[in-house]
Amino acid sequence: MKKVLITGATGFIGGNLVKANISKGNKVRALVLSNDPDEQKLKDSDVEIFHGDIREYDSVRKAASGMDIIFHCAAIVTDWAPWKLFREVTIGGIENVCKAAIDAGVSRLVDISTNDVFGTNERRMMDETLPLKPWGEPYPDSKIEAEKITWRYYNERKLPVTMVYPCWAFGPGDKTFVPLLADAIIKRELIFWRKDVLVWPTYIENLVDLLLLISEDERAVGNGYLVHDGESVTLQEFCKGIAETLGVKPVNTHIPYSAAYTGAVIMEALWKVLNIKTRPLLTTYTVKNLGSRLKFSIAKAERELGWKPKVPFKQGFAKTMEWLKTLDIEALKQK
Repeated sequence: MKKVLITGATGFIGGNLVKANISKGNKVRALVLSNDPDEQKLKDSDVEIFHGDIREYDSVRKAASGMDIIFHCAAIVTDWAPWKLFREVTIGGIENVCKAAIDAGVSRLVDISTNDVFGTNERRMMDETLPLKPWGEPYPDSKIEAEKITWRYYNERKLPVTMVYPCWAFGPGDKTFVPLLADAIIKRELIFWRKDVLVWPTYIENLVDLLLLISEDERAVGNGYLVHDGESVTLQEFCKGIAETLGVKPVNTHIPYSAAYTGAVIMEALWKVLNIKTRPLLTTYTVKNLGSRLKFSIAKAERELGWKPKVPFKQGFAKTMEWLKTLDIEALKQK
C-alpha cells in the first residue's frame, strides 16, 4: 500500500486517479480548495480531504508530508483566464509541489503536462525528443514554464519525476471536451475552419492505467511519456458521433481558417476592452488547437515500459456516449 497525494483531485483526471488508487488499495489524500463545489464527490469515497491552496507553500508542504507518491493534476485548464492566474497556479503551483515533494522525500512525483508543449509543427511525428515550443498562448506556455521547473528539481535536487503528456483526454465524467462540443452541436454554434483536423483521443481509463504504471516503475524516473488511444480521428468524425448520439443533425458548417482566426483576435480584444468575464465564442488558442493536423507517437511508452492502451478508441467512445445520454440535455441547451 502506498500513501498518495493527488492535487486537482476534483477535476476529471484527478477524480479518476482517486478512484483508481483506492481500488488498488492505496491510501489517498486529496488537496482541495476549501470552497470547491465538487468536494462532495470525494466525501463519498475513502479519501482523506486536506483543505489548502496550491499557491500557498505551507498548504502543499503539509499535504505532502508522509506521502510516497504525488500526482500533480492541479492547473488552470482553460484558454481564457488572466496570465496572473496561470503564473500563480500552474507555474507557482508546481514550484510549491516540487519543494514539498523534496521535503517529504517522496518516491515519485508524477506531473500531468500536455501534448501542447511540443508546439504546432505538422511536418513531423511529434515525440518526446522534441524541444518545448511556445504557442504564444497562456495555457500551453504556462505548462512549458512549469515543466522547466520540474526538470530543474530533477536535475539539481534529484527529485524522482515522471512527466506525462496526455492528448485529448475524454470519457465519462469529462467536464469540458465532450460536453462543450455537445452543447455547441445542440445549439448549432459549432463551426469548422479546417477540414480533416486530427484529434488524438485519450480515453480516461488508458490515461489512468499509464499514470499508475509510471508512478512505481523505476524506468520512468526522469522520463516523459505521450499518451493517447493509439489512433487518431478527425474532429468532424468525433462530432458526428456526438450528434448521432444526441439525435440531432451533424454540423457541416465550414469557414476559412483566416476568418476564424481574425474573428478570434477581434473577440478577444473586445472582451478585454469591455472587461467581459465570460469566455468569447472564439479564442486564438481554440482556433489553433481545433485547426491542426498534428501527429503524436506513443512508441516510447510501448518501447520502454511495455505499455499499450487497453481500451480501444471505439469502445471508449461508445462508453462515453452512453454516459453523455444520461446528462440533462435540456440543461446543456440552456448554457
